Amino acid sequence: MLRTGDTVVRALPRSDDEPPLTIPRDPAREAARRELSKRMYHEDDPSWFERALNAFWEWIDDLFRAASTATPGGTLGLVVIVIAVLAVLGALWWRLGTPRRGPVSSPALFGDRPRSAADHRAAAEAHAAQGHWNQAVQERMRAIVRALEERALLDLRPGRTADEAATETGRALPAHGDRLRAAARDFDDVTYGGRSATEQSYRRIADLDRDVDRSRPQSDDSSAHSADHHTRQGAAG
Repeated sequence: MLRTGDTVVRALPRSDDEPPLTIPRDPAREAARRELSKRMYHEDDPSWFERALNAFWEWIDDLFRAASTATPGGTLGLVVIVIAVLAVLGALWWRLGTPRRGPVSSPALFGDRPRSAADHRAAAEAHAAQGHWNQAVQERMRAIVRALEERALLDLRPGRTADEAATETGRALPAHGDRLRAAARDFDDVTYGGRSATEQSYRRIADLDRDVDRSRPQSDDSSAHSADHHTRQGAAG
């Protein structure tokens, strides 16, 4: 096959006295293209998925090479930076918990299935034994409120929130008002704020549960008797 100018010359060994056959360039190119487009020449070609995967890995390789070139210390410096970033992200995830899509307003303290205070305390202790402090804090706070409902210090209200329970209980047991409000905040932070509880926060709520259970509110009769006694003393004086 010889090329001269705009023609391609192909010698055909048909006989010694016949001149060689000449084919113009464009028809020769089309003939070659048709020949090479036959299936037999492409049986071992990579699939479209393989080509796309190879292109992706080439892009990753180019990106990594460019980043390592621009980073002080080269490849080693880039690896150190990546590890540091992953460590920071992991620390934030562990500290703040799973991100929430949006704030929840006035969440209910209890679910649909009613349980006794003893049931909530048993569940809290089981979670604490396994180191599941989030669930332990939740169940212990529910045990406090359920016990107050069982003692008729709080009325039965399924939609009550932890903050409402703390406020209402603070009127009946004012000595524990601040601790009850702090426990309600811990409950909301763990349940709805995406924060992680600790063993110390659970122990505080467990101690509060025992103190509230031993507390006795001042009855109306005793209050009236005390007021009448002081009135009589004043009159006698």
